[in-house]
Amino acid sequence: METSTMHVQPSRRHFLRRSAQWAISLGAGSYLPSALAQPQPVSYPHSSGSEAASARLPADACDCHMHVYDPRFPWAPGARLLHPAATVAMYRHLQQRLGTTRNVVVTPSAYGVDNRCTLDALAQLGPRARGVAVVNDQVSDDQLQALHQAGVRGLRFNLALGSVTTVEMMEPLARRVAPLGWHLQVNMPNEVLLANRAVLARLPVPLVFDHFARIPLQADATHPVFDFVTGLMRERRASVKLSGAYLYSKRGAPDYDDVAPLARTLVQLAPSQVVWGSDWPHPTEEHKPDDARLLDVMTTWLGSDALMRTVLVDNPTRLYHF
Repeated sequence: METSTMHVQPSRRHFLRRSAQWAISLGAGSYLPSALAQPQPVSYPHSSGSEAASARLPADACDCHMHVYDPRFPWAPGARLLHPAATVAMYRHLQQRLGTTRNVVVTPSAYGVDNRCTLDALAQLGPRARGVAVVNDQVSDDQLQALHQAGVRGLRFNLALGSVTTVEMMEPLARRVAPLGWHLQVNMPNEVLLANRAVLARLPVPLVFDHFARIPLQADATHPVFDFVTGLMRERRASVKLSGAYLYSKRGAPDYDDVAPLARTLVQLAPSQVVWGSDWPHPTEEHKPDDARLLDVMTTWLGSDALMRTVLVDNPTRLYHF
């Protein structure tokens, strides 16, 4: 076959690819046009900002509160707090930004008592992840055992969002999951918590309170919610998640400094009873916070490498059975 000698003008894509190859082979980035040589900002799904976290986290640092939303799984009937796709692959990208290697997937209210999305996420994430499920009193013992085998270590009662569960279900379910070593995770408005102090105090499993236990920011030892929650913490019967600072802060980003006094007080009162969660993908927030900045702010609340290890590694290891 005859070979053509016609000269073909290289395409722009061809030129750029060859330019990049030349720059790499010569070790000379200056051979690239300046616009191409400039690094492009990295974006992170459902998170503002592009910088990595400044804090150097200890090995096995755990994000104890995040959610996965996957369009393969349908919303629960009547669900209100819906969210665009926030997949395992997206979250893994965020983990690289933050420096965490363990996480706890919490079934969001959008799925009701359908935990398939959480179980699918746990299967993808493997042994470095744990789960907190949502069930009602119709759950069977076999289903609880299957959840345990998948990595679930707690049940969530989100009574702040028209939940599919009730206070009346808490004690019977707590008795059933106690042999599994699980805990109950609670998100309750102040008035609901105070009305049910007796129930919460006698549960046969540990309690974990979401989002600072919703303690009012200016509360002190005289406030009944502060007094009750910190009393359980001192008795090592409850833990509090330092998560969702933006839910309560009036001063807001970037430092949420009006949250700092409460956070530091909880850590000082019972350092073994505090964990941290990103609350990614921040389903309550239209304007997504900067996750790296939130993490850095949290580490200033802790104030030492020893407390960072306690809150980010030791406490989650015990609570979620890593």
